[in-house]
Amino acid sequence: MVWVSLVLLGLILYLLVQRGAARMSRTPAWLLWLVLMIPAFFIVAWMVVKGQQAIPSLLLITVFIFSSFLYWVLLRRNLPAAPQPEITEPQAEAEPVQNLLNRSEEAQLQGCFPWSLYYLQQIEYRPQAVICRGQMRGQAEKVYSTIQDNIALQFGDRFLVTFQMGGSDKPFFALIPKQRIPSPGQLTRPLLSGALLVLTLLTTTLAGTALAQPNLTAAMVLRSPQLLLSGLPYALALLGILGVHESGHYFMAKYYQIQATLPYFIPIPFGLGTLGAFIQIRSPIPHRRALFDVGIAGPLAGLIVTLPILVWGLGQSQLVELAQDSSNRLSIEALNPRISILLALICRLVWGADLTTLSGIHLHPVAIAGALGLVVTALNLMPVGQLDGGHIVHAMYGHRAGAIIGQITRLLVLVLSFVQPWLFFWAIILFLMPAFDEPAVNDVTELNSWRDGLGLVALGLLILIIFPVPEPLAGLLLSTNPTP
Repeated sequence: MVWVSLVLLGLILYLLVQRGAARMSRTPAWLLWLVLMIPAFFIVAWMVVKGQQAIPSLLLITVFIFSSFLYWVLLRRNLPAAPQPEITEPQAEAEPVQNLLNRSEEAQLQGCFPWSLYYLQQIEYRPQAVICRGQMRGQAEKVYSTIQDNIALQFGDRFLVTFQMGGSDKPFFALIPKQRIPSPGQLTRPLLSGALLVLTLLTTTLAGTALAQPNLTAAMVLRSPQLLLSGLPYALALLGILGVHESGHYFMAKYYQIQATLPYFIPIPFGLGTLGAFIQIRSPIPHRRALFDVGIAGPLAGLIVTLPILVWGLGQSQLVELAQDSSNRLSIEALNPRISILLALICRLVWGADLTTLSGIHLHPVAIAGALGLVVTALNLMPVGQLDGGHIVHAMYGHRAGAIIGQITRLLVLVLSFVQPWLFFWAIILFLMPAFDEPAVNDVTELNSWRDGLGLVALGLLILIIFPVPEPLAGLLLSTNPTP
């Protein structure tokens, strides 16, 4: 199982590097991947040599810091230098300026910026965009909409007008020629999406059958295929949670006229039967409000389905005696409800005073699907990079602040994983993901107060899921002695 996890981690990480950092740097993708895999290789080597002996925390953190620092050095030293525009004498009125605007068009562009809203001070020409810097004098949303309309009036559909926050919190405009924006490609692939759904239904049904009937053998299933029906409750519950989560993103993207693919499920023929599902956004996010709404729609929609599934599944589960060494371990046979504050609250709702400090839960397969729904919600709400939580904090606090929050979160999750070992694999994944998110087209206009409040609620929900029950709260949630 360790080697399977290593292979999966390696594949996921290589795809992240190839699609992200490798596009910005001259460093070969394989070298960036190798540096980021140093902690994983170290852990596996330790397990081979030392067996079950625990890795000293300080040593493990040092390996992570070394890997991250080396990765940063390789990435920064090999970033391609930004070409500087050549300063030449003007030759003719119609001479192109950096192949983006000619002299007369530059004058037209200057007229698109009303001094009362945005005092234009400088125009810079980059290989892929025209940068307009100045001083904002009006409300951000009005500034952007007015200047965007003016540019569309002068240049038609030629440019994608973006509004970004620069250094010293000074917003600037970037005009990107639309012919230089990559085509989104084919969006709707219903056959591929449907085939992956069917395959994932098969693999999760097999996984659910193994959970429902652990002693079942392949020969028994071949003789009596109807035995697979016992795995359907788990499969349908888990696929329902994942499907509703991704559909929340999909339909919210459609509401904002953002191009997005259909949900794609990821089947695996072992373990839980799936690695989850995803959609791809294929067009720019128009503003931070849309970024927030698309980001939070998935976790909220998924949670609405997860909670009743989990409550019903726990009602079909059994209370068992808890082993002394299972305080922070994931176990289907005897799960300690104190592993999560939210889980403990739900278990208290289901069992009342019968739930004691000595109680473990033998999970029904549907309860396993519900618990996985909580895990999926928590992982997506991590405020890092392009995860849903990364979109949320970016929309709430801005691009740069969101990146800083992502960096801090990765370190905090790594530290928390020494208390919650089930988080350790995801702590590695978070460290290997970019901490920054792509900016929205209008990345300056801030959210309203109720969205800020909803974002804080979502982050609070993340804390309730991943943090174990502290001792003072345990006395309130769990009975000291079982009821007679």
